[in-house]
Amino acid sequence: MNDIYLDFEAPIAELQKKIDELEALSSSNNIDVSKEISALTKRLQEMMLDIYAKLTPWQRVQLSRHPRRPYTLDYINLICRNFMELSGDRRYSDDKAIIGGPALFNDRPVIVLGTQKGRDMKSNLFRNFGWPQPEGYRKALRLMRLAEQAQIPLLTFVDTPGAYPGVGSEERHIAEAIAVNLREMFKLTVPVIVTIIGEGGSGGAIGLGVGNKVLIMENAYYSVITPEGCAAILWKDRKFAPQAAEALKITAGKLYELGVVDAIVPEPLGGAHRDHEKAAELLKAELEKSLAELEKLSGEELKAQRYEKFRKFGCFETEKIELSEEDSVVEVPEEK
Repeated sequence: MNDIYLDFEAPIAELQKKIDELEALSSSNNIDVSKEISALTKRLQEMMLDIYAKLTPWQRVQLSRHPRRPYTLDYINLICRNFMELSGDRRYSDDKAIIGGPALFNDRPVIVLGTQKGRDMKSNLFRNFGWPQPEGYRKALRLMRLAEQAQIPLLTFVDTPGAYPGVGSEERHIAEAIAVNLREMFKLTVPVIVTIIGEGGSGGAIGLGVGNKVLIMENAYYSVITPEGCAAILWKDRKFAPQAAEALKITAGKLYELGVVDAIVPEPLGGAHRDHEKAAELLKAELEKSLAELEKLSGEELKAQRYEKFRKFGCFETEKIELSEEDSVVEVPEEK
């Protein structure tokens, strides 16, 4: 059962508490209150359908950060077999904010790779709160090249607010590490499927995000900057994050409309954190579909498709307006 509720989920939490109390009463006193529980459960379902159908962009951002949400390792363990984590970038150290290695997906060898957060203070410190450093991207590059060498598909999972912006990260050339990953991902001749499973923030996300298919979970977001960062720049106050989330068009639906993502992966009612197994099942089905499509293409076709896909970003159709002779005349006021 979910024990952490967001602000907008307060009515759900209150009703769920009443159901739990009735179930405890029935169990401890052997009282039949099944009709009352059934009625409240039906009401809870209707309430959830209503609330989650009207989520604002900021509320979806909050869901994408839910501490019970499944992370990369959760999805890997649920949809793959025989995962073997590989460590180190062979240059500096091992960044625990990025994990990856070979695994079996439907008995097919693949390389899985993604950003990883922690669930409590100790694990978050170990994972650097999901903020990758240069050595993390270089480890990712090593695994990408391994996928290329073995000619097996690459599946990446993105859930990060961004690359780590600390002094050490800059000293070890974080921008260069991300840029090299972008260049090299475009060269891969194997199927690359990217899934935004939570937060897809800034260059930290795009460093693992150049794919033939880019999927996004229903309550994830993908943006050049976090809403708080945008609000701090434009409004000089992070409290305007909800307005920034609205303006940035960062939710799955908007991204799909703009062609930034190829498919939206549905989540269990209330979010992926409510049912990890169901969320993984829905993601696995979409990965299977995407992989089946991409396996029909040759290596050169995969490279070309990936290149053309990203070249189209930011292109919009504009309507040409024909001006009449009168419209084209600009009157200049006389000087007095």
